[in-house]
Amino acid sequence: MSRVFITGSADGLGLMAARQLAAQGHQVTLHARNDARAADALAAVPDAAGVVVGDVSAIAGIRSVADQVNARGRQDAVIHNAGVGYRGPRIETADGLSQVFAVNVLAPYLLTALITPPGRLVYLSSGMQRGGSADLTDPQWTKRRWNGTQAYSDSKLLDVLLARGVARRWPGVRSNSVDPGWVATRMGGPGAPDDLSAGAATQSWLAVSDDPAADVTGQHFYHQQARDTHPDARSAARQDALLDYLARLTGTALPARPRSG
Repeated sequence: MSRVFITGSADGLGLMAARQLAAQGHQVTLHARNDARAADALAAVPDAAGVVVGDVSAIAGIRSVADQVNARGRQDAVIHNAGVGYRGPRIETADGLSQVFAVNVLAPYLLTALITPPGRLVYLSSGMQRGGSADLTDPQWTKRRWNGTQAYSDSKLLDVLLARGVARRWPGVRSNSVDPGWVATRMGGPGAPDDLSAGAATQSWLAVSDDPAADVTGQHFYHQQARDTHPDARSAARQDALLDYLARLTGTALPARPRSG
C-alpha cells in the first residue's frame, strides 16, 4: 500500500486516478478547492483516507494545502493534477498572477518545495506542450494581448521543465510528467476522443507501480509509454531559469536536497 496525495481530485482525471488507486488498496488523500467540492470528492471516493481543502490559485491557499498534507504524514507519491484550461479571458489572481500560470505551474512548484518530499512526483502536462514556449520574458501576460491557448501550452511545457528540473536536483526522487491525452473532462470537453481511464491510469501507474518502466525519473509519458517533448524541456538552463523565477515569485526556493520523512 502506498500513500498518495492528488491535487485537483474532486473531478476529472484527478478523481479518476483517486478511484483507481483507492480500488487497488492505496491510501489516497484528495484535494478540493472548497468545502462543498471536498464533500463531493469524499462521496465519490468513499474509501479515500481524507481530503485537504485549499484554493491553489493563491499562494496562501497553496501553503495551507501543503501544511494540511504534511500534517497527515509523509506521502509516498504526489500527483500534481490540478489545472485550469484556456478558453476564458485572462484572470488575475489575488497575487497579481495569471490564473493559468498560478494553478498550472506555480502551485505544483510551491507544493513540491513545501511538502515533505515523497518517493515519486507526477506532474500533469499535455500534448499542447509541444506548441509551448519556455521564454520567461512575460509569463504573466501583462505586456501582451492575451492568448489563452498559448498561455496554456506554455504552462504545460513549463510543467515538463519543472518535472525534469526536480528530477535533476533531487536524484533520489522519481519525478516525471504525463500527457493524459485529449480526454472528456470539463477542460477537454465532451467531444474529446481519448480514453479518460487510460489518461488517469498513467498517473496512477507512475505513482505506485513496481513495473521497471515506471521506476524512472526525468521522463515524459503518454499512456504508459515514454514520449519525446519540446526540445527546450531538455535544457538544464531553461529548467534552472524556471525554478529560480518560481523561487523569486513565491519567496520559497526548492530545497537543495529532499528533507527526510
